[in-house]
Amino acid sequence: MNILTRNIAQQFLRFNSAGLAQATARSFCAAALDNKEIEKLVGNNKVVIFMKGNPDAPRCGFSNAVVQILRMHSVKYDSHDVLENEALRQGIKDFSNWPTIPQVFINGEFVGGCDILLQMHQNGELIEELKKAGIESALVKDTEK
Repeated sequence: MNILTRNIAQQFLRFNSAGLAQATARSFCAAALDNKEIEKLVGNNKVVIFMKGNPDAPRCGFSNAVVQILRMHSVKYDSHDVLENEALRQGIKDFSNWPTIPQVFINGEFVGGCDILLQMHQNGELIEELKKAGIESALVKDTEK
C-alpha cells in the first residue's frame, strides 16, 4: 500500500479490536442552514412544509400524504424541497429537533410530520390548529352547506 492510499484509508477506516477494518461515519454534506435562515422560511406563511419534492410532484409517500391532507382542507402554504438543498435538509432537522421529513409548521410552530398531521386530520385537531392561525378549513365549509 503506497503512502497516499494509506493516508486515505486512515481517514475512512479504523481498525477494531480484532484488527478488522471498519468504515467510519464521515459527513461530506454542506453545513446546515442556521436557525435565523430557517426562522425566515417558517415565518413567510401561516403554513409551511419542508418536504421531499414539491406539491405537484412529491418524491416520497409521506410528503404526498401531507400534500393531500392540506389539499383536502384547501390550505395555501409554502413548501420547500429539501432534496434540492442538503443544508436546508439538515438545517430544518436541527431547527425542529425532529429527524424526519416532511415537517409541517403552522403559525411558525412545528406541528410534526406526516403521522402527526394525519392523526390531527382524523381527530379534528387540524381544523382547530388552522382556525388558531386564522385559516378556515374547506372541510368546515363543506359541512356547513
